[in-house]
Amino acid sequence: MSDTSKTDPKMLEALICPVTHTLLRYDAEAHELVSKKARLAFPIRNGIPVMLIDEARPLD
Repeated sequence: MSDTSKTDPKMLEALICPVTHTLLRYDAEAHELVSKKARLAFPIRNGIPVMLIDEARPLD
């Protein structure tokens, strides 16, 4: 069972970046929500998006 199988896709579309307040892009391969503007990737764990800045992965 994938991390997003428990997550409502409509909810993923409604989430915004906590830093820039812009829309996020879902990266299905990495199970992350990506903020291009903030250059951060927020993980999805057990079907729950973790929208904490301290938990985000910086993008190259």
